Amino acid sequence: MFTFLVAATLLNLAAADFRVKFDVETTAGAESFTLVVHEDWAPIGAARFKELVEANFYADTRFFRVIPSFMVQFGLSGNPASSAEWRAKTIKDEPVKQSNKPGYITFAKTGAPNSRTTQLFINYVDNARLDGMGFAPFGEVEGNGMEVVKRIYNVGEKPNQGQIQSQGNEYLDSSFPSLSKIKSVTFVDAKEE
Repeated sequence: MFTFLVAATLLNLAAADFRVKFDVETTAGAESFTLVVHEDWAPIGAARFKELVEANFYADTRFFRVIPSFMVQFGLSGNPASSAEWRAKTIKDEPVKQSNKPGYITFAKTGAPNSRTTQLFINYVDNARLDGMGFAPFGEVEGNGMEVVKRIYNVGEKPNQGQIQSQGNEYLDSSFPSLSKIKSVTFVDAKEE
């Protein structure tokens, strides 16, 4: 009986990982990369990300903050009503179990406790200094996907997040037409890679 319980637990842990494919438009055109989400790294963050993917939240959004020596950030909806709805749905902080290594994905947050909502960033470099600030990675870019992520248009920190939240893609597409875009985010099986 004990062996069965251990085997069942291990199967559940293995099943906890899931993959999502990002179809994006970068400086090189239409491309894609895959994230593997490790629910045991940051269960609350992984669960929120899964919820957002299921809700199709990230479709037709823009990479609005790109700092090649730091990270690339996204996760503000192109639809102001959707941004407002999700901004009110904060999730709790959780322990940092993995360091913010290159290619690891993490929820952005303010300095206030329990302030994570929908914004995410992918680390371009080793950002271990963020670990002590409570930024808990929950997944990683798989394989050579960082080659795609590094082709995301470098806009710096020019777009105004308040205007993105109030005007969405209308503001971004008129003021920053070169931004890289997320076309869709879909769940995939490991064998589809």
